[in-house]
Amino acid sequence: MGFQQGLSGLNISAKNLEVIGNNVANSNTYGAKASRAEFADMYAASLGGGGSNGIGIGARVASVAQQFTQGNISTTANALDLAINGRGFFALSTSQGETVYSRNGQFKRDKDGYIVNNEKHQLLGQALDANGAPAGPAGTAIQLTNDGSPPQKATAISMTANLDARAALLGANDASGNFVLTPTDFSNAKSYNFVTSQTVYGDNGAPIAINYYFKKTAAATPGDATQTPPDPGTGGTWEVYMSADGNTNAASVSLDSNGAPVPVATITFQADGSLPSGTTFTIPSIPGGNNGQPLTGVTLDISGATEYSGSYAVTDLSGGGYAQGNLSDFLIETDGTVKARYTNGQSKAIARVQLADFKNLNGLQPVGANEWKPTNASGDPLPLGTPGSGVYGLLQSGALEESNVDLTGELVNMIVAQRAYQANAQTIKAEDQVQQTLVNLR
Repeated sequence: MGFQQGLSGLNISAKNLEVIGNNVANSNTYGAKASRAEFADMYAASLGGGGSNGIGIGARVASVAQQFTQGNISTTANALDLAINGRGFFALSTSQGETVYSRNGQFKRDKDGYIVNNEKHQLLGQALDANGAPAGPAGTAIQLTNDGSPPQKATAISMTANLDARAALLGANDASGNFVLTPTDFSNAKSYNFVTSQTVYGDNGAPIAINYYFKKTAAATPGDATQTPPDPGTGGTWEVYMSADGNTNAASVSLDSNGAPVPVATITFQADGSLPSGTTFTIPSIPGGNNGQPLTGVTLDISGATEYSGSYAVTDLSGGGYAQGNLSDFLIETDGTVKARYTNGQSKAIARVQLADFKNLNGLQPVGANEWKPTNASGDPLPLGTPGSGVYGLLQSGALEESNVDLTGELVNMIVAQRAYQANAQTIKAEDQVQQTLVNLR
């Protein structure tokens, strides 16, 4: 036995303790990956390669390998914090134009709107247009601007509603006993059957409060199966009126020469309570009411309306446009799509975060700050891809990946490494005693 074996054992035990200490130090570092020291024995090369009873001359550190297992995911209050659930790395551009890779998703905006980490390295992805289609090359820095959302005027309004088939005709018999409908008067709730409201937006984004009035003007007619072809009959007939901003004068959509409301449409339901498909009409120009903002060229599609014996209900009323909006916040979806949200309720795709991966993760070179660089051993990065596609994991916004260090396991490993260090020190002590015995021989 020589001193070399014990000395090499001391060295690798010390290196092992250093690795364990580094793991413990980074147990609370987001995106950090635990390392382990891997050892190999050493033998003196015999001349000619013969012999099978060689005694080893110690051990060495063969590698310090990082363990790229998934860490736990914890939620945060920052929407720009990102966690990768699965394979992949964030690609980051340094100020020198070099690309580095990280699992740490602690991101924020810099003064120019770029998404950066604590090292001021810019997150890479791909710009998108408003429809979510690529609008630029992959692997470019993602920049978030404070642009607002322009207003959208109403163009095609769609309504789905049920007009109660049991609704009565509103009117009374005249002196001759003939039934006469009550003249329509928006201020008289007994002159129409139903009303609903919607805020639409004019040609330059000003809101206009629209009221839709429905008045039954004819009852359903029974069918006649004896006719050829058979007459299926019809449902009730209804008039549709509109007014703007609650004004029954100049703001009304349509008035006759006497200032009385004129229906914008007359609809007759089929016998089964439905309307023919494509029941769409053009709304007359709305002067704009109290806001003075006109609304022109708008269609109203009510082909989804029904006349069943049930309560009156409007289940859908859409297409009224929206007002101008200011930036509210940003949202990052699981596929990496970055969306801007605005105060008018709209959202717009801006960019998509892309992920990178490598064939040999253990070949990556750690450079600190939870970042790695590729080497010949790792190979070049695979093409940047969309989270959730191929081998890439999904993103979780407002969350971070914790270190994958098992603190309990590291503390046990520390005890084992300490005992190994003590044991190797004992081999050196024993060798010293043997040498001392030899010196003392007479």
